[in-house]
Amino acid sequence: MTQTLEKVDKKPCSPLEYLAQEVESELRHEYIQGEIVAMTGGKPNHNLILGNLYAALNYALKRKPYRAFVTDQRLWIPARQMYVYPDVMVTAEPLQMQEGRKDTLVNPLIIAEVLSSSTRGYDCGDKFDAYRTIADFQEYLLIEQEQIGARHYVRQGEHQWLLTEYTGVTEVILLESIAFEISLADLYDKVDFTEV
Repeated sequence: MTQTLEKVDKKPCSPLEYLAQEVESELRHEYIQGEIVAMTGGKPNHNLILGNLYAALNYALKRKPYRAFVTDQRLWIPARQMYVYPDVMVTAEPLQMQEGRKDTLVNPLIIAEVLSSSTRGYDCGDKFDAYRTIADFQEYLLIEQEQIGARHYVRQGEHQWLLTEYTGVTEVILLESIAFEISLADLYDKVDFTEV
């Protein structure tokens, strides 16, 4: 998510307190080990890239045992005590929800984040560390919004991830877990880098 990481409340908060506030809030917030962090909206390039990926995934997954979710779907990461809103998530069916919840997933196969200068360190560092604690998680796609480029991590085994970098508009990204392909040309369709 393109966001400015701003703590909303300095005092620690429990997950239950966070959820009670979040379901009533018109804005989205992440929960990171007791701290509530506000999320701001994305720039046009962020939204175009995100929309292009989600639309292609949603179409490709018709009548297949997977579901794609975009930005507003909450994910619980129990090992890190985090609630987050990935830009795009793909899960296998049946959906697995956090115990006692009907609005919070726990079983993503694939997560994609569109990078911004304010979230790059978080998305590539602490957030990826947290995602890797999820047993079902197999692929992580990090997409640049200020230039053409993506980094794709695929789980190879316990504590082993294979990185593939993409920089050319004619290159094609393969999400192995769901046999899905998207070219960088399609991913960046209508993106205008002069508006950065």
